[in-house]
Amino acid sequence: MYKRTLLLRTLSDRLFKDGAKEMTGRARGTRLRETIERMLRDGKETLIVLDFAGTGSVDFSWADEVVAKIVSRMWSDEYGEKFLVLKGLTPSQAENIGVALERKKLAVLMVGSAGWQMVGHLNNYLIQTLNRVMEKKRLTLRELSKVEGIEMNTSGTRLLNLYKKRLVIRLEGALDLQKPMSQRGRQYVYQSLLS
Repeated sequence: MYKRTLLLRTLSDRLFKDGAKEMTGRARGTRLRETIERMLRDGKETLIVLDFAGTGSVDFSWADEVVAKIVSRMWSDEYGEKFLVLKGLTPSQAENIGVALERKKLAVLMVGSAGWQMVGHLNNYLIQTLNRVMEKKRLTLRELSKVEGIEMNTSGTRLLNLYKKRLVIRLEGALDLQKPMSQRGRQYVYQSLLS
């Protein structure tokens, strides 16, 4: 997976030239989002990390315009198979971004000095499944079914939903050559974005 880290402070300085550290306002957010979207559409990177190091406060309008819109468009597959992770947020920034995501029932991964966490809204059973994937780094639906004691179709649905929400990567795994030809099929491995 190709990864690109975007330093929001540097990107903002290039776009606005006013030296403001704050990520505020819908107008500033729109301009920044459009720049990030061009990178998502045109770039070869699969994973974009938005690094908030050195930025100031984030208000709701900016969070809604930038983060919530990008996540929403990722979920609707507008950029193809692309993923987003937020990095280096302060508790206040994370809170405002979380509110913007929760209002639209969206979620994204965030990493910091304390590790990873999910920001936004996600059903409890999907949070539990995400925790399993993050803990194991890689997981198949068969492994999830066994660990959780749930049916294979249920574990497959949960993992597929996490993938569609761009919270895990889905890779095509090897076929199980131990099984008869009639029972072989495509097997996916679901992997942490942080692996």
